[in-house]
Amino acid sequence: MGKLIVGCGYLGVRVAQCWLDRGEEVWGTTRSAERAQLLADLGIKPICCDVLQPQTLRDLPSVSTILYCVGFDRSAGPSMRQIYVEGLTNVLKHLQGWPPHRFIHISSTSVYSQTDGDWVDESAPTAPLSDSGRVVLEAEQALRSHAPAAIILRLAGIYGTGRLFRSDSLVNGKPLPGDPSQWLNLIHVEDAATAVLAADERAEASALYNVADGEPVLRGDFFRFLAELLGAPPPRFGGSEVNDRTNRRISNARMLKGLGVPLKYPSYRQGLAASLGMQGTTQISS
Repeated sequence: MGKLIVGCGYLGVRVAQCWLDRGEEVWGTTRSAERAQLLADLGIKPICCDVLQPQTLRDLPSVSTILYCVGFDRSAGPSMRQIYVEGLTNVLKHLQGWPPHRFIHISSTSVYSQTDGDWVDESAPTAPLSDSGRVVLEAEQALRSHAPAAIILRLAGIYGTGRLFRSDSLVNGKPLPGDPSQWLNLIHVEDAATAVLAADERAEASALYNVADGEPVLRGDFFRFLAELLGAPPPRFGGSEVNDRTNRRISNARMLKGLGVPLKYPSYRQGLAASLGMQGTTQISS
């Protein structure tokens, strides 16, 4: 019956390519006609629609699996809550007459609020400290109320080729926001896509997984390593753009055991080097 990716962006395109390589028929949604052409060029069947406009969802096909990974664009106008909660609810209501065999929802580890640097697994309480984390958790709750069998993947910070956060600031010597002694939790986009495929194949109904590489890194160490790879000056911290008090290390044990995900990049060192086309440079000190 094929696969549908609602919000076929950075992660969605990688997942689509994996499914296409397996001979699957894949649809992907976008709000942009220009983006639709890019998807078509990749072999993805594009659907122009807006999750905030239910009447535009009529062309969504009946498929075996839906991956929901709609991202938030601050420059687009609608609020994060509108996109994450209201948009998701619109799609779920539209699907009531023909629910897919699988509904996989991309969430975030921002739902966790721990500040002590301890390890966090899926059983940890969720009481987000940030407004964005609270919206993400509300979206999960809306999903459970409408589609209790859905699979939730809580992704750590996703990175990869073309998405190395703060790299421009680093190269330009600008101060970086955040505490260099706080933990960062990451997942390379290729490994995130592998986790989605594994969840589609093997996850039980209502399953919940953290998707992280399992090697948390201190923010300062991460940016020092990235600076060396980029030939940039050492990182400086002190920017006030982000005020994040959370500090935790995300466990990926359930994902590894339950889904058997083979991580291509189990360390940020390997992942960053590969993202920059420098696979042989992972021995740079951190």
